[in-house]
Amino acid sequence: MEGATLVAFRRAPGDRIARGDVVAEVETDKGILDVEAYEAGVLERFVAEPGQHVRVGEPIALLRALGEAASLPAPPAAEPPTTPSAVAPVAPAPAPATAAAALEEHEHEAPRASPLARRRAHELDVDLTTLQGTGRHGTISVEDVERAAAARSPAPTAHVPEAAPAGAKPAAEPPEADARARMRRVIAATMERSKREIPHFYLSSTLDLEPALAWLAERNRAVSVEERVLPAALFLKAVARAARAIPEANARWTGERVERVADVHVAMAISLRGGGLVAPAVHHVDRLSLAELMASLGDVAGRARGGRLRASEMTDGTIAVTSLGDRGVESVLPIVFPPQVAMIGFGKVVLRPWVIDGAVVPRRVVTVTLAADHRVLDGHRGGLFLEAVEAYLTKPEDP
Repeated sequence: MEGATLVAFRRAPGDRIARGDVVAEVETDKGILDVEAYEAGVLERFVAEPGQHVRVGEPIALLRALGEAASLPAPPAAEPPTTPSAVAPVAPAPAPATAAAALEEHEHEAPRASPLARRRAHELDVDLTTLQGTGRHGTISVEDVERAAAARSPAPTAHVPEAAPAGAKPAAEPPEADARARMRRVIAATMERSKREIPHFYLSSTLDLEPALAWLAERNRAVSVEERVLPAALFLKAVARAARAIPEANARWTGERVERVADVHVAMAISLRGGGLVAPAVHHVDRLSLAELMASLGDVAGRARGGRLRASEMTDGTIAVTSLGDRGVESVLPIVFPPQVAMIGFGKVVLRPWVIDGAVVPRRVVTVTLAADHRVLDGHRGGLFLEAVEAYLTKPEDP
């Protein structure tokens, strides 16, 4: 991405901020993202305004370290009047008494509205300052704008639509369609870059999943429905363990060199209901128990489809996983998502004849494919990666 539109601030000047606290919301071509603080401190003041487009790297607010004195500029000294009697004293404007008052004053300068709502308001000639938002933190939504436009419009009367005059422009697409088109363009640009710059190679292996699924069924029988684990959690855990064993796969290519990453944050490709794709990261997958991983996976997937992801979840991924087994696809050849260097595809779990101890028996198996960047990995290390995935799926109960 090159920039985003600031939607709203979630904290007020003077608030104490901890690392990881959400301080603002921005809209990107992939949806609304929560922006977190990467350092602890005190929110000193806002720099950008809601509705403003901010480029990557530009500040939206200033955060000062805990214990530091405020660095707000002092007001300029008033120039002495040339004729004392000619200038009456003017009382200074009262400062907001609290941080909450400061935030309220800031919000009154510009209505808090999503960029889509602002565009729709312009199309329908609706004054945003007259609306009360029903969205999160009072944000004006597209629905608020359309309700206001409908309320002031006269009741429609039945009529026969006239043919459009020659040369007339087609009706504008709804904002939702425009958002989907923008997301599609982002996906296209990223995938084009990946296939142009990354020398892909692929390795596939069909794995016996019977031990893992049998162990999982036994585990799930002993817990409540809410605590049950799906095979997807096993797949993510297997990839995380393999990434720990083969650290070259858990890396980023910066354009000139390999940057290995200590933490394993597995990005999971998630298809959105309205079309499009996101790949948010589940953090520290190698450290989570299966129950914790299942809860994290459900949380991230739910927020992804609801458009409520955090910025760190969209940028922290160190290795990615995609699975189309629920769509009947038996094997997946993924495209590596730069700057990551590996992506693993899981196909559909199918019943196949399998040879064990010289006997042919029915077994549930899955085809796993590694797509890797040949600038960082080679076939030998990629083969060891798939062996590590298989080792975990053979004995998932191992710590």
